[in-house]
Amino acid sequence: MAETVGRQDEQSITGINVTPLVDIILVVLIIFMATAPLIQRRAIKVDVPKASHHDRSATEAVQIVMNDRRELFLGGKKLTSKELSGELSRHVAASPGVHVTLSADKALAYGEIVGLLDLVRGSGVKKIGLEVRNK
Repeated sequence: MAETVGRQDEQSITGINVTPLVDIILVVLIIFMATAPLIQRRAIKVDVPKASHHDRSATEAVQIVMNDRRELFLGGKKLTSKELSGELSRHVAASPGVHVTLSADKALAYGEIVGLLDLVRGSGVKKIGLEVRNK
């Protein structure tokens, strides 16, 4: 009788505990979600000017990029100035308080940036931020 009691205590656990696996997968997913916007921004080469004083934006913004070849990108998609104006008008119609972040290469002339700002304002956007890098 002592032998049967001893054999019941020595049974091994055959099920797999997936709780630690799920925890690790969720942490990795959160890390990927946090770094995905940073990876996308590096896809388009723009040499943004540096500033010693700047504020971090806490809101979601539509990103417009103008590189040194004067190509326009809205959220990573290449557009002409007419297409950009139409897309921004659609964004404003969907959400009147839309925020726009403008990144332009520092090699561009001041007048070109002002022209782009005028195009963005003409589309109905009220809140525009200029992206700069830390020194």
